[in-house]
Amino acid sequence: MAETSDTRTPAQIEADIKRRREVLAEMLDEIGVRVHPKTIVGDAKARVAANVDHTLGRAYVQVNRVVTDVRAQFVDAEGAPRIERIVPVALLAVGVVGLLALGSRRRKG
Repeated sequence: MAETSDTRTPAQIEADIKRRREVLAEMLDEIGVRVHPKTIVGDAKARVAANVDHTLGRAYVQVNRVVTDVRAQFVDAEGAPRIERIVPVALLAVGVVGLLALGSRRRKG
């Protein structure tokens, strides 16, 4: 190893030691904050919230896509209803409701 001579004065050395202690104290404070249970729990909550937001956002996009697709089946490009598709679905819905009502009456009586 090459020998190097320290040309600093005792005051400079003391100032350097003081500065390094301050830097180390800041680092220890930061580490203490990072490993504190409240910080760990807060970070975990933030990650969960971000994941939930992301999942809800994806679900919203998917539902919006489905609604748009279904709407396109019953409304044309100009926004006018497609009667040829609406009437059969409405008749089917009325039939199902009628059958459910009829079945409900038979069980009661």
